[in-house]
Amino acid sequence: MLVNLSFLSKKPTGITTYALNIIANLQSLKLTLLTSQSIYDYECYEISSKLTPDCGTKGHFNRLIWTQFQLPQIYKNLKSSLLFSPLPEAPLYSNCRFVVTSFDMIPLRFATGFSPLTAYHRYYTPQVLKQAQHIICISQTTAKDITDFYQIPASKITPIPLAHDRTHFLPLNLPTSNYFLYIGRQDPYKNIQRLISAFAALPNCKDYELWLVGPIDSRYTPILKVQVAELGVTNQVKFLDYVPYSELPKIINQAIALVFPSLWEGFGLPVLEAMACGTPVITSNLSSLPEVAGDAAILINPYNTGEITEAMQGIATNSGLRSRLSSQGITHSQQFSWEKTGKATAEVLSHYI
Repeated sequence: MLVNLSFLSKKPTGITTYALNIIANLQSLKLTLLTSQSIYDYECYEISSKLTPDCGTKGHFNRLIWTQFQLPQIYKNLKSSLLFSPLPEAPLYSNCRFVVTSFDMIPLRFATGFSPLTAYHRYYTPQVLKQAQHIICISQTTAKDITDFYQIPASKITPIPLAHDRTHFLPLNLPTSNYFLYIGRQDPYKNIQRLISAFAALPNCKDYELWLVGPIDSRYTPILKVQVAELGVTNQVKFLDYVPYSELPKIINQAIALVFPSLWEGFGLPVLEAMACGTPVITSNLSSLPEVAGDAAILINPYNTGEITEAMQGIATNSGLRSRLSSQGITHSQQFSWEKTGKATAEVLSHYI
């Protein structure tokens, strides 16, 4: 079986994390990885390194061209019977049989004018999903979205939740510092503007900091910085940019709480990773986030700034609440493992090899 890893980034985000953890649990299926990176213990077929998000928009475009015109020939030359693509990309109108993973419909749900990403999800993705042998998705919410947006029957879709690395995200018994934490991109649907407003409304805001971990984005970061200045919290709100994977557990462990008030998520890995570290979580009562958080987090209406402020104030001032959420989060996170996710994925793929 071929595995399409043409998208692997040197700065891992959710999809790269998912793919690398999945293949570690698919070894029984005799994989050949299509990748520009050498991955130990696997048979790898070398492809161009210019197909990844590290190359910007050009990398995405190059990858789509490669997928459509070169991948089918590789599939034929290697006499493969199935391609697994851990994202919704595969050759259209070819002889390739494939299973793909779908993450979310956010670019359609929050479409703002014309963008290449909206066009990708509106025209390319539905064709990939319709021509796939089967679709794996990362939550019940995404499964419903695939059916609602693309009219694909539920029988063709298998939700398999994501997980966390239990050896990486775990309690480190470090002292709690004075900051609230957000991890993720700065797109508008991530709801950071309301998060900043909620933080600034804390009665004793000057005693705390808000750390925003995620890539600086020239489209959105300047707007957020203007808001921070207008609210008079420039000294409290820290824009940390991208933080390496190796440093995340320490930053998460020392936070008062992870605050993740996203308006929509396909899954929400930071929520699970924070709970695994024993860090209290405040997150949205929408989309997949209740699936991930269960009863081990404070669920808020992300459109209600006052609710976000109240939740932050509660955790900051109530040590009993912090302790309870920490304990519940650790217990709840143990329901998720990459071994379980990989095993369920292998069962789906084995039906089509």
